[in-house]
Amino acid sequence: MFLRLFLLLSFFFGNLFSCNAQYNSCIAKVKDSHTLLNNNTISLSIANKKRLIFTFKKPKAHILKYDPFLSLYLIQDKNPFAYPFVFSKQIKNATALVSNKESCMGKFTHRQIGLDHFAKYTQAFSKVALISDACCAVVGIATPKGVIEAGYLRHFIKEKSVFYGDLGIRLGNTKGSACVIAVDPFFEKNPFKVADRLVSIDGRKLHSAADAMQLILFTPLNSRHMIVIQRNKTLMHFEVKTQKRYGGGYLSDTFLESQGAYFSDDLRVIKVEKKFLQAGLLQGDKLIAINKHQVKDQNDIRRYIQKNFKENSFLFERNGFEFFVKIK
Repeated sequence: MFLRLFLLLSFFFGNLFSCNAQYNSCIAKVKDSHTLLNNNTISLSIANKKRLIFTFKKPKAHILKYDPFLSLYLIQDKNPFAYPFVFSKQIKNATALVSNKESCMGKFTHRQIGLDHFAKYTQAFSKVALISDACCAVVGIATPKGVIEAGYLRHFIKEKSVFYGDLGIRLGNTKGSACVIAVDPFFEKNPFKVADRLVSIDGRKLHSAADAMQLILFTPLNSRHMIVIQRNKTLMHFEVKTQKRYGGGYLSDTFLESQGAYFSDDLRVIKVEKKFLQAGLLQGDKLIAINKHQVKDQNDIRRYIQKNFKENSFLFERNGFEFFVKIK
């Protein structure tokens, strides 16, 4: 009798949080699991008594792992929800922004291109939100910079440590192909040039910048890969070793991060180490120009340092005083 009652209750609650075209079960699940904590924090109860949290403020909990690129935390959950969230393995057409009160159906308009461009969604959001399919599987987390896709969330949860691979390039989509839009001048023996079209990595054909960047980011450190690119009309083959990624996502990504300098959106130094620290740079210093070119945003930084691979001259301002820093 007890076993039968247990099975009936399990069936009832399982259906409560199962597929529902109106997302009513997903709304209930978000509410009951305390998923949305405030405008800037989302907390997902997941398997093994853990929670995945997106937040800009360090949580008061036992932190198992932290990803500064995506502003994600993995913590131990003292009071785990009975029906933890699972993550969709593909981007689906039928999805919705879900809160603890309502849902709003929409779809993805652009895929996430690595740590450079988060995914875009048809529905606007001014705060953190959950994007779910009708079965309440997580398809992504909507953040102020865009949507972090479920594939990146699964990767963060699965890996023992936070690490992203880098092949010294940033990619974009050009005429249906993954093309190089920026080349890291500090990447050792970088064989790429801007406008190179990526054809394949280790024999795997590439159809978009989103697929290519995810493949690159998830490769192990120091692993070697056979790359085929098309430069103009010529196919070229390279062997490239994966190095460590230093910037992107919610960190600046100017290529100077590997040299020890991280910037805010208004180009003030927010973190400094290594070469720049030795050169006398301090937090709060504002970058004004590179090689006599005035810079207005982080894209300008990447553009100008690519033009001079041997040495770059940086003009900074501190309390009204301007000074130069040279980095080779």
